[in-house]
Amino acid sequence: MSPSRARAPRKSAKSAKAPPRREFQTHHLIPPHELLTEDEARQVLADLATPVERLPKILAADPGLLTSSEVRAARESGEPLAGRMVRIRRPSPTAGEAITYRVVITNLGD
Repeated sequence: MSPSRARAPRKSAKSAKAPPRREFQTHHLIPPHELLTEDEARQVLADLATPVERLPKILAADPGLLTSSEVRAARESGEPLAGRMVRIRRPSPTAGEAITYRVVITNLGD
């Protein structure tokens, strides 16, 4: 038998440093997301003839929202995003461009 090697001490979870956060990079498969103003949101709701509660939701932590410089600026300034409307434009082979609207929520319970 050969002599056993001494084990190196394990690092504790506290001493392990988190890797530096990378800057978000847009991808060609993520459609642009636009944060709407209050007036634009009212106009869209009037055109759709629907209440805001009936619109699909999108989490504030959704990576697609990082494609918008307006959303990043609002996050950095501490402006609340919950309740704001977002316009998403996707290319469509039949319609040319498909536009959807979403309401920003902070967590799944909203």
